[in-house]
Amino acid sequence: MTTSKRKAGFRTPLCDRLGIDIPVFSFSHSLEVTAAVSRAGGYGVFGATHDEPQQLLEHARALKEMCEGRPFGLDLLLPTLAVEKNDRAAAEEAVPQQHKDFVQALREKHKVPAATQGHLFSKHVRSQELFDAQAEAVIASGANMFAMAVGTPAELVARAKAAGQVTLSLIGSPRHVQRSLAAGVDLLVAQGYDAGAHTGTIGTMSLVPQVVAMAGDVPVIAAGGIATGSQFAAALALGAQGAWTGTIWLGSKEHALDPILTDQILRAGSEDTVISRSWSGKTLRMVRSGWSEEWSAPGAPTPLKMPYQQVLVGELNAAVHEHRIESLMWTAAGQSVAYVREVRSVEEIMDGLIEETEQTLGRLAALRRSS
Repeated sequence: MTTSKRKAGFRTPLCDRLGIDIPVFSFSHSLEVTAAVSRAGGYGVFGATHDEPQQLLEHARALKEMCEGRPFGLDLLLPTLAVEKNDRAAAEEAVPQQHKDFVQALREKHKVPAATQGHLFSKHVRSQELFDAQAEAVIASGANMFAMAVGTPAELVARAKAAGQVTLSLIGSPRHVQRSLAAGVDLLVAQGYDAGAHTGTIGTMSLVPQVVAMAGDVPVIAAGGIATGSQFAAALALGAQGAWTGTIWLGSKEHALDPILTDQILRAGSEDTVISRSWSGKTLRMVRSGWSEEWSAPGAPTPLKMPYQQVLVGELNAAVHEHRIESLMWTAAGQSVAYVREVRSVEEIMDGLIEETEQTLGRLAALRRSS
């Protein structure tokens, strides 16, 4: 394992508070990316919402070793749902036959064999029971940070802080700020519409300064569309103390995406991403693909609300990616995908981002001196 020795020529108070060299936070479903970002002086955050509780603990143990003493975080999606129990059979029974017929037609049209491995959403139901078990695992994991998205339960924040974890809430609207502050979180991520995966309706440039103004002494990290140094510098100018990044790591060597998906990423521009409810039932930005096109085609049923959409499509999605059915393979990505044009190492991406940010800050300083 290599560790970058490069440090940024700028710092924010968040660096000292969290024990990092560079105020860059990465969100990734890759252990290798998460650890590489932390080793390079940033803060790697692993998206654990796809993990069963025991698997989550195993991943946390691996990250402790891979991060070589550097801090790392775990992220969970914690929406409020009416579904209490992780009862797969009951949830499947609640799915309309029309939707089941549509999925079966997709399977036949694209010749998708049955999944032999499956994943969390082909076996379980997003439910309070599952969320509680995942949250217990995060608190017991020894991770330095517990990042919460789409929900910030105050009781959970208190328990995580008691366990010595930094707590962070990802929000997409000013109306979510007070709720997160009341829950007692340590940090806020203001995530704009540009972002990949689950995202809201307000652009990053409009959202970040509103959240900063409402947050008081609670530090704000900017997210959504940040892939270059000029964008990072803009986030700092808006009052953020760091940048939360995700899409740029999809093009890293460490992520090792399936070559079919890597090709999608490298070819995509900002206009090639779409907002779709076809995976989880909530708005999610992904690269346009056969999957998103099928679900937006005339005659396609309206995606179901969470968690029933994933109950409907979980096994098909698992089979599509297991058997590499190119016509239906897809990946979440933000509008900053336009800046991912080659596969580079995490260290190269990080160094490039910091160098560009320093250059941008230098240009801005020169403008001030000349006035």
